Amino acid sequence: MDQENVRATLTVAAPAAGVFAVLADPTTHSAIDGTGWIQESADQAPLTEVGQIFRMNMYHANHPNGDYQVANKVQVLDPPHAIGWLTGQEKDDGQLEFGGWIWRYDLVPLGPSETEVTLTYDWSAVPQSIREYIQFPPFDPEHLTNSLRHLAELVSGR
Repeated sequence: MDQENVRATLTVAAPAAGVFAVLADPTTHSAIDGTGWIQESADQAPLTEVGQIFRMNMYHANHPNGDYQVANKVQVLDPPHAIGWLTGQEKDDGQLEFGGWIWRYDLVPLGPSETEVTLTYDWSAVPQSIREYIQFPPFDPEHLTNSLRHLAELVSGR
């Protein structure tokens, strides 16, 4: 684990385009999630462009509300090589506010039916004001490996 990010890598028995298609479908994210926090996607549209916003309904026992919603903004979209998003929330005035952490998947084809997938959670841009009440990473780094295993299972079932 680096000071400002954690990552995990797994070889998935599927072509990169198939892996990317699953990652670009927000409705699959609850099945992929290694933390169990994502309940369901509030948006059904596939991720197709940088700047696109998609929301997820979440649950975490330590969150002040328990149930909450995050707004994600696509930052990286390079099919079938990379996809990533910033996570934030909608404020009371309707404006989106992002905390500075990003989820990113990098895909490297290892042949026609295998892909090396690296999942990185990077919090290097999180301001001090947020670090005062959230410890980073806010989960055990093993959750990244769990997410990649879930992704592999989901892709192989398609």
